[in-house]
Amino acid sequence: MNMPADLRAVSHLARSLSPLSRPPRWKIFGELALIVVGILLLSTTIKLHWLTDFIIFFIIVLSFDLLYGYMGHLSFGHMLYYGAGAYGTGLFLVNAGKNPIAALFVGVAVAAILSAVLGLIVMRTHGASFALINMAFNEIGFFIIRSPLAKFTRGDDGLSCNAEKLFGIVDLNDDLSAFLFVGIVLLLVFAFLRVLTTSPFGILVRSIKENEKRVAFFGYDTFRSKWIVFVISSTLAALAGGIFTLVRGFLSPQVISPFGNVEVIFAVLIGGAGNLYGALIGGAIFMLIKNFLPVAIPELSKVVGVKLPQWEMWLGIILLIIVFAMRKGVVGVIRTQWHYRFRVARNAP
Repeated sequence: MNMPADLRAVSHLARSLSPLSRPPRWKIFGELALIVVGILLLSTTIKLHWLTDFIIFFIIVLSFDLLYGYMGHLSFGHMLYYGAGAYGTGLFLVNAGKNPIAALFVGVAVAAILSAVLGLIVMRTHGASFALINMAFNEIGFFIIRSPLAKFTRGDDGLSCNAEKLFGIVDLNDDLSAFLFVGIVLLLVFAFLRVLTTSPFGILVRSIKENEKRVAFFGYDTFRSKWIVFVISSTLAALAGGIFTLVRGFLSPQVISPFGNVEVIFAVLIGGAGNLYGALIGGAIFMLIKNFLPVAIPELSKVVGVKLPQWEMWLGIILLIIVFAMRKGVVGVIRTQWHYRFRVARNAP
């Protein structure tokens, strides 16, 4: 008897909740080594301080992929937690002390508490309501930073802050030190998400994405699971924001702007949602396009002798082509081609 796809996915849950489904440690270390190789390849094409920004962006894309790719909840308010982590860290440095670890801890804690409270509200919604309510909270946060709290955040003028050396020896103002610091954090975040998404809890979350009602029928508390994922995802975004503050030493309201959500969403869609590799690849492709076009378009205008439209328009066109041509993202296309070639090779005489 054929079983419906949604029921089959959920009934697979019980079999999947086994330690045998977890990836071996050697495989995780191999994946981390692969990421290091990829970053080193990127370092041959772009400057080190740009690469640091890339890695920070990778972390927030990974955090968003946990929420959207693995749990199926599209949010237009993820930058609220990135900005909360950034400003929490910055305000601590300005008003309380110069210790970078303490500042980062406070920034992340503030965002975690904020997400824990707001999560009790937003996780009771679904679909478009979830996306729009998150965007509304992001707009409120953006406004609060610019106006009511301008006395502390300096509003649109921006906030300058400096941290002392990390552990007394690592100067985060140095490009190489900052790059190594954010690179290590990226590897830790990836390893954490790799273990989380392949754990019994991660499989439960993916099953909620397939059919939440069926999972609830099996007796699982789906609201609590979704709330936990929302808090974890938001906290990792805040970690990226706090790191940005430590290595850049300057903040403006742009770090909490709702418009930043579009970039994160595009990066996940380009790479392929629900895949940690996809988040990294999509983040790299998006950042390369975003940083390449502002330089290339003016040069191309000089060559053709015609003033071409601003680079933002070309960015939008390129992203639309990528997203529509590869519905499952870059990783999805690679997987499909790999499986097709594997079947052909296996069936060959």
